[in-house]
Amino acid sequence: MKTARLKRFAICFAVVISATLLVPTMQVSAMHIMEGYLAPGWCISWGVLCIPFVLLGFFSIKKKVNASSKNLTLLAMCGAFAFVLSALKLPSVTGSCSHPTGVGLGAILFGPTAMSLIGVIILLFQAILLAHGGITTLGANTFSMGIVGPIVSFGIFKLSKKLGAKSGLAVFLAAFLGDLMTYVTTSVQLALAYPDSTGGIAVSLVKFMGIFATTQLPLAICEGLLTVVIYNVLVKYNSKELHDLSAI
Repeated sequence: MKTARLKRFAICFAVVISATLLVPTMQVSAMHIMEGYLAPGWCISWGVLCIPFVLLGFFSIKKKVNASSKNLTLLAMCGAFAFVLSALKLPSVTGSCSHPTGVGLGAILFGPTAMSLIGVIILLFQAILLAHGGITTLGANTFSMGIVGPIVSFGIFKLSKKLGAKSGLAVFLAAFLGDLMTYVTTSVQLALAYPDSTGGIAVSLVKFMGIFATTQLPLAICEGLLTVVIYNVLVKYNSKELHDLSAI
């Protein structure tokens, strides 16, 4: 039984990866910090900071999969959703590029730590197969997309529901703000590594955030709307599983 579940999980990821490889990539800077762009000290620091979140994610996923084998299929779908969206590199008018993150859906369904582990896997595949991001910058990229983004999405979803917001609005805000905070975190990471020669970290932060702001706001809105659509489909056909995951 476990072998069959693992096989289904592997097939889901293989299909997504194969489909993504058919999309031509552009040689431009992306939201993922590229290979060799951070000093070794920063690479090690961000990587070490990610370790406890990834370990918690492993045990969280193990617990939820043991509770129901159907959760593995949902988890694979969330991973595939995040992989495809975060691999869509769209050129920015500033000469950089931006993309959705897709981590909000998985954070809502499985919690933020589960997406930390899934985020590492996604970023590793993208670095190796798509030249998107990098191995040395894996820790920094995991922290922004796999830790901060999911934590914000999960927190906003729970807070919105507690305040009485409808599910559609809660999901939209969760995905929208989780996407934006991923880019804010990346900007902070770059500002810390490359402070402005005259204004320091604060000026550098404004510059980096300005690079992403023009394209990322509409992308975050689109990601929020798309996440609502997927969530509503899951509620219709997998309501029991979502109830068990406390995602409804």
